[in-house]
Amino acid sequence: MINIIIGLIIGLVLGVSITFFVTKHIMTSNFEKGISEEQIKLAEDTKKAKEDEEKRLAELAKEAENRKRELLLQAKEEITKARVELEHDVREKKQELARDRSKLEQKEDNIDRMMANAESKQAALDKKLQDVALLEQKTKEIEARKESELEKISGLSIAEARTLVLEAAEREYSHDMATMLKQMEEKTKQEADKIAQDIIVTSIQRYASDYVSEATVSVVNLPNDEMKGRIIGREGRNIRAIETITGVDLIIDDTPEAVILSSFDPIRREIARLTIEKLVVDGRIHPARIEEMANKARKELNQTIKQEGERAAYETGVMNLHPEIIKLLGKLKYRTSFGQNVLQHSIEVCHIAGMMAGELGLDVTFAKRAGLLHDIGKAVDFEQEGTHIELGADIAKKYHENPDIINAIEAHHGDVEAKTAVAVLVAAADAISAARPGARRENLETYIKRIQKLEEIAMSFEGVEKSYAIQAGREIRVIVSPEKVNDDDMILKARQICKKIEDELDYPGQIKVNIIRETRATDVAK
Repeated sequence: MINIIIGLIIGLVLGVSITFFVTKHIMTSNFEKGISEEQIKLAEDTKKAKEDEEKRLAELAKEAENRKRELLLQAKEEITKARVELEHDVREKKQELARDRSKLEQKEDNIDRMMANAESKQAALDKKLQDVALLEQKTKEIEARKESELEKISGLSIAEARTLVLEAAEREYSHDMATMLKQMEEKTKQEADKIAQDIIVTSIQRYASDYVSEATVSVVNLPNDEMKGRIIGREGRNIRAIETITGVDLIIDDTPEAVILSSFDPIRREIARLTIEKLVVDGRIHPARIEEMANKARKELNQTIKQEGERAAYETGVMNLHPEIIKLLGKLKYRTSFGQNVLQHSIEVCHIAGMMAGELGLDVTFAKRAGLLHDIGKAVDFEQEGTHIELGADIAKKYHENPDIINAIEAHHGDVEAKTAVAVLVAAADAISAARPGARRENLETYIKRIQKLEEIAMSFEGVEKSYAIQAGREIRVIVSPEKVNDDDMILKARQICKKIEDELDYPGQIKVNIIRETRATDVAK
């Protein structure tokens, strides 16, 4: 039993030992096997990584090689392009140098030819000078022999013979010389007078041009150049409306912040100036507004005319004038006679006649009244038939002026006989004021009369409402009534106006006739 137990214990111990050793062997074997697999795996990964790295390095090397080839090709292309451009520039420079060399050689050839010609001409000239010198020497020798022979024949020296000839010529031609001298003096005086007249006429003409410009042109200042565009309007409709309504010519040039108004009629020009100033202040510029502002400007101008008449009466001390005469005096501010402002001229005549009347002991107040009213007819002579003398006398009669005042008006140009000393003084004062240097210009008055006649011809036709002469009389705009004149009649009427202008008016160049027919429809939304 004990043996069995011992055998069991020994067997158990052996079994445990065997189990331990077998387990340990198995664990050791497994551990060694695990280490070997990890090493194998690590080796494989390392090999794979190395292969990938070598592959990547190969790709990078290949890519670098390709990039290198591209850069080399690009560099070669740039070098080739630069070489071509350089060769082109070199060829152009060579060609230019060749042309310059050719021109220089040509100039040198020309200079050589010129020098050769100059030398040949100089040689010919030297030869001619030598021939002339020989001829002069021979001539002197011949003349010396002649003088010697003449002295021997006549028995007189050259000086004595010259004296005898001059004395004989003086006795024979003394009368003819005196007559010739007198003729030369008279001719010199005539030429001197003509030259003096030419100088004076030229001076007057040069000075008159500036005066005409001042009398026919007004300048309207604008706040900025943008306003010019607004005044012109879309496709020029505003500027056409202004010219049609006011009858003046607008000149818009490069003058900064300014518009120029041109018209022979100062009243129209003033209305246009006031209209544009009002439009600029208002800011709304269109045809309907232009017409409205033009009507306001006319009303304001009428008020200004009345104020100017009152100012003239107050300045001269002439009282108890009829209100209508005062208005007519104010209109004279916008009327010129031979370039002279008629209102200023009337005030001058008033003062001069009053001073002369005072020196002679006559009625100063009466003389001043006659002087102020002597040209009153010029306020309406472009609106009514008749001379300004006839119209002035009619106005004075209409407003019950003194008969002696009427006589002074009628006699101040010598049309009728002066019945009083005051009438004589008014005529003298009128001549003094008109003769003052620079006071009048004949050319301007003739020009204005021609322009007025041009408008009168256009207004004489049926259906014409307004007519405006513009462009210094080279164009006339005729506004006709659309109810009386149709489109077909416009062509015929333009031809008729041109024919009448050609028959009745003398003018330089050509005159363009524009017929304008406009139909308007206006309504009010309520």
